[in-house]
Amino acid sequence: MLKKILALVAMLYAAACFAAVDVNKATAAELDGIKGIGPGISTKILDERKKGNFKDWNDFIERVKGVGEGNAAKFSAEGLTVGGTTFKGAAAPAAKKDEKPTAAKSEEKKADAKPAAAATPATPATPAAPAVKEEKKDAKAEAKAKKEAEKKAKAEEKQKKADEAKAKKEAAKKAKDEKKDTKKDAKAEAAKPAASAAKK
Repeated sequence: MLKKILALVAMLYAAACFAAVDVNKATAAELDGIKGIGPGISTKILDERKKGNFKDWNDFIERVKGVGEGNAAKFSAEGLTVGGTTFKGAAAPAAKKDEKPTAAKSEEKKADAKPAAAATPATPATPAAPAVKEEKKDAKAEAKAKKEAEKKAKAEEKQKKADEAKAKKEAAKKAKDEKKDTKKDAKAEAAKPAASAAKK
């Protein structure tokens, strides 16, 4: 939650910084809104602008007394433009400001993707460690499950063979018993005529 708030604040700050104010179109209030430009400088800017629009940053620096390259870079970083262009020396600070929300966004994505991760910001290696642990754990569980499945399959195969052997044995015994009974019946049948002949 804290990361999301920080990301939002960083994005709002970046948006405020890059709400461009063109020196050739801005009002005194808009110029005063740029950090570092006070009523004194904004008055000088407006007075010079009456003579004609500023062609570029060099023209702006030459015509407005008290503004050097350092100030121009700062004003540009705060969102001031001349004819819609930023000061060439302002590219580095602007990039740094851009990086803040990007870093915050990536942190937010990490937090959303891994809610179990620690709340404090960590080095890239730290969030990866639980993932590696999880993978190892999964691999172990998979290996265990495979081993158990193989064990079960072997036990089933053994049982099947035992059942087949038992069935074979029972079939052989049944066949033997039937043969025995058939012989017994045959003897009994053969004995019947002999007994009736003896009676006569």
